[in-house]
Amino acid sequence: MKNFLEELEWRGMLHSKIDGIEEKLNTGKVAGYIGFDPTAPSITIGNYVQIMLLKLFQLSGHQPIVLMGGATGRIGDPSGKDKERELKTTDELDENLAHQTTQFKHLLNFDEGENAAIMVNNLDFYQDMNVLEFLRVVGKTLTVNYMLQKDSVQNRLEAGISFTEFSYQLLQGYDYQCLFNKYACILQMGGSDQWGNILSGTEFIRRNLGEKAYAITTPLLTKADGTKFGKSTAGNIWLDAKMTSPYKFYQFWINADDADIPKFTRYFTLHSKEEIEARELEFASDPRELKRLLAEELTKRIHGEEAYQSVLKVSELLFGRNADREMLLSLSAGELETVANEIPTFQVKKDLFEEGINIADLLAQHTQILASKSEVRKAIQNNAITVNKEKITTHEAMVSVGDLLHGRYVMVENGKKNKCVLIAE
Repeated sequence: MKNFLEELEWRGMLHSKIDGIEEKLNTGKVAGYIGFDPTAPSITIGNYVQIMLLKLFQLSGHQPIVLMGGATGRIGDPSGKDKERELKTTDELDENLAHQTTQFKHLLNFDEGENAAIMVNNLDFYQDMNVLEFLRVVGKTLTVNYMLQKDSVQNRLEAGISFTEFSYQLLQGYDYQCLFNKYACILQMGGSDQWGNILSGTEFIRRNLGEKAYAITTPLLTKADGTKFGKSTAGNIWLDAKMTSPYKFYQFWINADDADIPKFTRYFTLHSKEEIEARELEFASDPRELKRLLAEELTKRIHGEEAYQSVLKVSELLFGRNADREMLLSLSAGELETVANEIPTFQVKKDLFEEGINIADLLAQHTQILASKSEVRKAIQNNAITVNKEKITTHEAMVSVGDLLHGRYVMVENGKKNKCVLIAE
């Protein structure tokens, strides 16, 4: 069994902790939790830092609790925000929560062993509580002076903070108390921006139960250029294949800054310290291989072996020197759609293919691949044009419905670097 705190230390994932947690963790299995508000339709790679914390906690023999914020998601956490959040509808939050619950069950072990993970919805703590009971039971615990000292509040005083968001720390504090009572949960974890909210929870347990509770936070993960981790130039990296394809997910890691890879590897790999250090020594002069190994591990873990193999096929078709017609024909419709999302595409009416269309007309009149028929003829003479990886040798060649891959796609190349996909609609 791994030592959880030592594991966090070598990975650079320990920011703050309450003294005494070491002894508690060494006495045997401990229950600890992290809260996740379902304000987005899917978990993101940014959330995955905290999921890794729970994963490592479970692999160390302890019991992780995922607290879904069915209630807190309706309020909005002011932490890290310089203005009031726009509240989501209850239907939207419920849909998000249901989807994220399914995702979590893929990422942690909820089924086997004495330390199987537990899923809790904090809406259960509040849905039968009226406002007067909330004010007496929850609101009485912390003073306004105590709440005003929190950074998440201080940073918003000048711009303004609603009572709704001001009260967020009360809910998070009471959540901890409820989990302490029901599951003997003595540890709350989170990012360093959650330290104030987490301490509110330990204060709830101290004041209302006369017990000691603990906290651990991770540093906020940033890229080498100082920007927030978890986003690409195209936006969020989602852990949902429909929102971020496995190929784009893989490319996020492949395209990471070389300087970020040691940190990313420590945060996200499940390999041991010795394995990682040996790998970094072996590939000290080859950061591309270090990125590839991390991208492979994470793509398989998040999306599965089959999706990873699809990623390799798409990558080979787009960038490999040996991609041939046989490889292209082996691609599924979904893989071709991924290809189409990565290179220029042109919409072409399907009835043109059904009638059969001359290659010069197709490339010069119905797409913008080449500017004129004369340019098409010249490119064909120079052996530059291929359709579905077959060389076009005459300007009289016809492209027909039989050339549509999966009844929809045609891949056209003009030279080695200029690839595009025609989509028959």
